[in-house]
Amino acid sequence: MYSSYLADAPLVREPVHAPVAHLIRGGIVEGIHYGSVVVLGADGEVQLQIGDIEAAFYPRSALKPVQAVAMARAGLPLDGELLSLAAASHSGEERHLAGARRILDLAGLTEDHLRNVPDLPFDPVVRDAWVREGRLPSRLAQNCSGKHAAMLYTCMLNGWSPEDYLDPGHPLQQAIAEIVEDLTGQRIAGVTVDGCGAPLFSISLHGLARATARIATAAPGTPEDRVAGAMREHAEMASGSGRDVATLMRAVPGLLTKDGFEGVQAAALPDGRAVAVKIADGANRARVPVAAAALARAGVDPELLTEFAGEPLLGGGEPVGCVRPVRSLEPVAGSAHA
Repeated sequence: MYSSYLADAPLVREPVHAPVAHLIRGGIVEGIHYGSVVVLGADGEVQLQIGDIEAAFYPRSALKPVQAVAMARAGLPLDGELLSLAAASHSGEERHLAGARRILDLAGLTEDHLRNVPDLPFDPVVRDAWVREGRLPSRLAQNCSGKHAAMLYTCMLNGWSPEDYLDPGHPLQQAIAEIVEDLTGQRIAGVTVDGCGAPLFSISLHGLARATARIATAAPGTPEDRVAGAMREHAEMASGSGRDVATLMRAVPGLLTKDGFEGVQAAALPDGRAVAVKIADGANRARVPVAAAALARAGVDPELLTEFAGEPLLGGGEPVGCVRPVRSLEPVAGSAHA
């Protein structure tokens, strides 16, 4: 289904996004969310594309499953909830902090060895409680601490320096870059710094969908399969209680999905069908319904996706509108449901 040939890096250009969702208030289009969407069939071929799926872009945290696969290939022995946490943008719940501490303990390290940016918990309820208790921002509470702890553990297992593990030239980051290219099937367009301080690799939206599909369809026992299985089984460790990506994995059997800041989401089914979404303005209110619509377009039973249609627009405290994906994202009549 996928060739070992590496395509050239995607072009760095202003992406030609297209309308992907309309903001409807009182029956009138009040606003338009632009973005890009790709839907892949089980054979890996593009079934639908909207906007610009080949321009270089930053997948943000939607690339974390790929980074986790790279660490697993480099010998990271984690499984279950800790491996899911290694691919997480977690909410900062106590179980997430405890999991990151366990990974650091396995590495023989402490929170002081983390090089991610100190922050408050991502979940608003958890964050508010944290502030009321007078707790300060910490590296452990920051939503990428599971990934960073796993990076440090991978370094210790391979005899690599833990002090500079975020340097793009570090053996760990070089190993991750190699797997990013392997799974996306294309060369990296560029490297910058993600919000947490880790290197961020620029690929195409098409490449992100391809990589997610390869992880979701991997043979049993492979590093890819271990990551996919851990995230599916421990969806709340990969995100948090009540988060839409965790709820989506619970709703659609076998689905693997991961979101990223600035309106990015990728998802894939065990048979290789996959979608990837980028909302140009980064709005979550568009990301969720557009990703759900893309999955329905890929053949997922729309009945499984009803709770992901998006939050209603309110007027005077009452629903008066919605965010509606564009018509080209509507399911094709007669498409197989899963």
